[in-house]
Amino acid sequence: MDDRYGTDVLAPGWREAGRRQTPTVPADAGLVVEVAGDGFCGAVVAVQVGLVELEDRAGRRRSFPFGPGFLIDGEVVELVAPTRKAPVGRARTASGSFAAPQQRARVARASRILVEGRHDAELVEKVWGADLRVEGVVVEYLQGVDLLAEVLRDDPPSAQRRYGVLVDHLVPGSKESRLAEQAVRGPHGQYLKVVGHPYVDVWECVRPAALGITAWPQVPRGVEWKVGVSRALGWPAADQTDLAGNWQRILAAVRTYRDLDPALLGRVEELIDFVTAP
Repeated sequence: MDDRYGTDVLAPGWREAGRRQTPTVPADAGLVVEVAGDGFCGAVVAVQVGLVELEDRAGRRRSFPFGPGFLIDGEVVELVAPTRKAPVGRARTASGSFAAPQQRARVARASRILVEGRHDAELVEKVWGADLRVEGVVVEYLQGVDLLAEVLRDDPPSAQRRYGVLVDHLVPGSKESRLAEQAVRGPHGQYLKVVGHPYVDVWECVRPAALGITAWPQVPRGVEWKVGVSRALGWPAADQTDLAGNWQRILAAVRTYRDLDPALLGRVEELIDFVTAP
């Protein structure tokens, strides 16, 4: 007569003795599985915290929690989160540059990059922050290009202290363009580089696809741009707190330089080259 408990009823694992163990399978992209409960069958297209997203042949997508309850080729399996693979080759920063080895913080250069506002500074930091820390470059914001002349007068640049300035809406005939030309023609122009993008606000430098929209809304004249954009997208726009929250939503969608318009990418790279030149 078989003894289901073996010779020692207190031995660990007696409950599992004789049971078939369900294999665990990482939910790698492209893996085709069937949901045992309702027969939904699809390929793994995304993995979130605790969830796996499947897409069937008709393009329908559904999310399910990791764990048991899945079939692969008719066999019961338990889906688990895929393990992160170690990066192959040298790592890159969000700007696309090769990441520098870990090193002690560098003393900031006297040269610096000036941007018009807090949002500009936060966007530059998110994409180029790692590069700027390696180079020891500080980003400061002007609170408007109107104050550039005052900054140059009170704290002028020099051969050892270059200023690179990033300006919004730098297009021919604009107020920003006239102020930039005056600054460059002034006594400090030799140690000053002013570049800019053509958009009214740095929000528009984020590619629409990163936010899941087809294009940035057109805002009628007379309507404050951020307010008009927020309303057109169905976002709250009652006060500055709402607009600040909308910006954080936009900033969170930016992961690498690929999420930014080339009109901004090239200009920031120009400024970094200028302020780090020997």
